Amino acid sequence: MEFNPDTLETKEIYKLLTGSIIPRPIAWIATIDESGTNNLAPFSYFNMIGDDPPHVMFSTRRDNNSNKDTLNNVLSTKQFVVNMVTESLAEEMNSSAQAVAPEVDEFEMVGVTPIPSSVVKPMRVKESPIQFECEMVHHYFLEDHKQGGACVIIGRVVRMHFDESVLLEDYKINMKTYKPIARLAGSNYSKIGEVFSIKRS
Repeated sequence: MEFNPDTLETKEIYKLLTGSIIPRPIAWIATIDESGTNNLAPFSYFNMIGDDPPHVMFSTRRDNNSNKDTLNNVLSTKQFVVNMVTESLAEEMNSSAQAVAPEVDEFEMVGVTPIPSSVVKPMRVKESPIQFECEMVHHYFLEDHKQGGACVIIGRVVRMHFDESVLLEDYKINMKTYKPIARLAGSNYSKIGEVFSIKRS
């Protein structure tokens, strides 16, 4: 079947995209507002976009033409932390996705430990084995939207934190101890399953 996005409802486009572009890594984004309140929320519109210098991107939807707290905080402070999500943090990550008032500290709400970052103001999640401190370098609001669109945030990674338990020699990652999870569609997530290798020709 062929679909023209211009003739589909937003929820129909969402189902087609999130059900087919899988699995998606999850960025557990920590931010802080100007009054010092912590914010923590997961985003699966996320990936790395460069290593020289290192940059990552994430996108946040603007349902009903309204910014999420994460977006407001990043636009205000120009900083955020990406905490990678593992199997042991799945429940806490999911709980932090619920819509709550801006003054609610999701670290406290879901029971994870905030620890200071080295360069940026937002806290890191102690229980996450990999964290990236980021400074925003660019943002872009999607145009010609139906219900609020989305905003893409690009951040330069200024510090990287890795627990020794997930590191191998030569800066490689131990997938057996890292145990990341990824987003599928609806309420579904995935673990790392069978891994196969293909050498580049």
